[in-house]
Amino acid sequence: MKQPVVVIGMGEMGDVFARGFLKLGHPVYPVLRGTAVSDVASSLPEPELVLAAVGEDDLHAVLQSLPNCWRKRVALLQNELLPRDWERHGLADPTVIVVWFDKKKGRPFVALVPTPVCGPKADLVVSALQAIDVPCHRVAPEERLFELLRKNLYILTINLAGIRAGGTVGELWNSHGKLAVEVANEILDIQEQLAGCKLPRQRLLDGLVEDFAADPQHICMGRTARERLNRTLRQARQAGIPTPTLDRIAAESERSRPGH
Repeated sequence: MKQPVVVIGMGEMGDVFARGFLKLGHPVYPVLRGTAVSDVASSLPEPELVLAAVGEDDLHAVLQSLPNCWRKRVALLQNELLPRDWERHGLADPTVIVVWFDKKKGRPFVALVPTPVCGPKADLVVSALQAIDVPCHRVAPEERLFELLRKNLYILTINLAGIRAGGTVGELWNSHGKLAVEVANEILDIQEQLAGCKLPRQRLLDGLVEDFAADPQHICMGRTARERLNRTLRQARQAGIPTPTLDRIAAESERSRPGH
């Protein structure tokens, strides 16, 4: 029998990946909300992989609670992910999945572009995704940061600009291109500080345009857009980075709320 895979968080993403691992013949053991991680680890001290499939807000609590026997087996797939997020927990080289497919409850997944995977268990993850027909590919370690930043730039730009513009990605670019570029540049200022290195800005902006073209009908403003805006503004204030466009979007959003 193949080694088991542990999936922490069985939402839409966790479910997709679990099906892929099962297709390869790996038993999948879910860690649900309220499950004691230590209890699972005592029974499964050496799984093939531990996939943290929780949302951004729950990631740090999950990584903090990881037992030592799992720490070299972790895979991460969160949006807004950067190396500092796992380095603060002493994780040196996790498997990283930059998810570029959308999965809503009761609907099949929709892939924008192939999902890059990097790290020690990249081959396993790529095989699992290919088993369920999710476009994906392995990338070299030196490309990991770029791929993370590219996804961060996309999700933050469409969500934050979408608070003002609404509509689809195609409409954002075609009718509100100036706004999209201003938001993207402010996001890159913040991401550069968070990443702690100079970014290939033009390459990232070129990638953003390609990603817009990949699915023009994609809806801009997700349900967590305002949370993303607040988090992004906190990061900017902590770093002393000016964000005039994002500040205006936040002010307009506040005024539009009921009771204001």
